[in-house]
Amino acid sequence: MPARKAAPEQIDAAQAIALLHAAASPAHRGGLARYGIPDTHALGVPMRDIQALGKRIGRRHALAQPLWDSGIYEARLLAAFVADPAQLTTTRMDRWCRAFDNWAVCDTMCLHLFDRSPHAWTRVVAWARKRDEFQKRAAFALLAGLAVHDRRTGDAPFLEGLGLVEAAADDARNFVSKGVSWALRAIGHRNAALHAEALALATRLAASDDATRRWIGKDALRDLTRPLVRAKVATSGKGRAKKT
Repeated sequence: MPARKAAPEQIDAAQAIALLHAAASPAHRGGLARYGIPDTHALGVPMRDIQALGKRIGRRHALAQPLWDSGIYEARLLAAFVADPAQLTTTRMDRWCRAFDNWAVCDTMCLHLFDRSPHAWTRVVAWARKRDEFQKRAAFALLAGLAVHDRRTGDAPFLEGLGLVEAAADDARNFVSKGVSWALRAIGHRNAALHAEALALATRLAASDDATRRWIGKDALRDLTRPLVRAKVATSGKGRAKKT
């Protein structure tokens, strides 16, 4: 008989933040800068502990905004695990996206919350036009997340996503270019048809005179030409994509 899933605990935002403080490690906080994560508003709580607390709380949408408003790095990560994607509005998604100041909050929100929202595809298109580095990265982190988690959408939106990838491939900013490469590779993992289109785009980019486009193309080609990837897409209608 399968084990019964634990019921969510009735923890409010203040209690959740207190639990984060209790789980904090100065050593972990001190290591964040090595990964390009500002530690000014961080406590030093490992992601595994944040996710475990999110499971204890469950999806309780009302907690997400106070956690976000605290400004604490780990509380904002926790918001991704307690907010209800079905209740998200584009206004709230845009507001949170504008506040992204590091790749970890950006990617956690996109991969654990935003890509489950009914508004996800509209945000990919909207954020791909943004100038801010992390807002623009959010478009491609979200596109990569959809390639992994959206099992119902057909190929057409992902083909349009490849157009966004090509348009952004000359953005030399570190977190944008890596996000663009990630989205390109993730789309190429879905199925044989999308793999062929992603491979063709990667080949064009790899031959470019522009250094950033060339790097993205070569980075994607290394992944998409791997035998394991080719075998996966050849045998699966919608293979699972891989995150960097």
